[in-house]
Amino acid sequence: MAATNVVVTNLSPAEHQIQLRRAVFASTVGTAIEWYDFFLYSTVTGLVFAKLYFPHSDPWVGTLEAFAIYAVGFVARPIGAAIFGHYGDRIGRKSTLIATLLLMGLATFAVALVPTYASIGIWGAVILTILRFIQGIGVGGEWGGSVLMSMEWARSNQSRGLIASWPQFGVPCGLFLANLAVLAFSQMSGDQFLSWGWRVPFLLSLLLVAVGLYIRLGILETPVFTKLLAEQKIERTPILEVIKRQPKEILLSALARMGEQAPFYIFTAFIFSYGIGTLHVSRDFLLTAVLAASVVSFVSIPLSGHFSDRIGRKAMYMIGALVTGIFGFIYFGMVNTGVAWIIFFAIVLSLIPHDMMYGPQAALIAESFTGRLRYSGASLGYQLASVIAGGPAPLIATWLFGRYQSPYAIAIYIAACAVLSLIATAMMTDYTGKDISSEYKIAT
Repeated sequence: MAATNVVVTNLSPAEHQIQLRRAVFASTVGTAIEWYDFFLYSTVTGLVFAKLYFPHSDPWVGTLEAFAIYAVGFVARPIGAAIFGHYGDRIGRKSTLIATLLLMGLATFAVALVPTYASIGIWGAVILTILRFIQGIGVGGEWGGSVLMSMEWARSNQSRGLIASWPQFGVPCGLFLANLAVLAFSQMSGDQFLSWGWRVPFLLSLLLVAVGLYIRLGILETPVFTKLLAEQKIERTPILEVIKRQPKEILLSALARMGEQAPFYIFTAFIFSYGIGTLHVSRDFLLTAVLAASVVSFVSIPLSGHFSDRIGRKAMYMIGALVTGIFGFIYFGMVNTGVAWIIFFAIVLSLIPHDMMYGPQAALIAESFTGRLRYSGASLGYQLASVIAGGPAPLIATWLFGRYQSPYAIAIYIAACAVLSLIATAMMTDYTGKDISSEYKIAT
């Protein structure tokens, strides 16, 4: 790997190690803030938006309409991947990550200011759609840069899985912060939650963005990009080049995420509308359960990344896909008991199968692309899954339950996604522990 074999000439090994720690910290914190913004919208969608922005719809239809706006953010993510992937491979990882953080934070802050249907009619939903689209563009460019910022500072081929998993750690951090903020202001505002309580966590985004910017401004550009720049190997149109030269890797990366991303948003977004509307459990109970699940992920994500360094990226990922496909049936069997502690336990367990894939996923995808096209290729492959998996998942789950009146229809959908992941991952090349120098894969 270019990142593992390149030592910046003006840095001693000790200084390089310091920069690695700073890069990992900056990537993880910044990613946590961006995912706080993204998950905050996800959480509030099932709790608030159908009631405030589609008040005259049937509850089931209103939920579908709210999740349709929610899905817009996922449609925008590949666009963000293309835009910021281009600049990440052209001007560097650091500058691009600062731009994504600003874009995401300002859009999230603006959500707090959107008037409801009672004030401006359907225009409230229109404004939400635009802001959700901007959010999607921001987060679409975030993932690739944060993973590369960490991975390209690594000094050993043997630890890429663990190092690249730390930005993934930002996801449960963001999920934890989002659910904690909503839970806190749900309890503080009580009956006024739909009036003003839900807006405060969005306003707080501005403070988090300031913290993230302070941290990211203090890091150096990665050795990989510095070397590519010095050797004048920067592509003029990296997005077009990676589509032309590595289309298979892009497609397989997207399909490999089906079994990871679709279930994740069923377990963390759809569960709010299903839990309140069907299971008749309280909003705060569900928020607390998802909060606990995110804490478990603090351990299971880096641990899965570490295991992938030992048994291989593909092996770890395929085990996770298999477990996820089976767990969907167990999950709905548990939540449908109606017993509070079993529902809670099911939600807490739900992210572990996901994390078995998500931990090694960053390295699995990023290693598949050549250095000078890595930001563009990894971002595009990763974010294309948003269109076919993450975005539609709550919408599909809502429709399936409304159509068949059985949550096991959703479990079958989860299993089908897991099978697609197994097939796609089996077709990918495993670069665990191997050198992935910048020009190793494609003809010049």
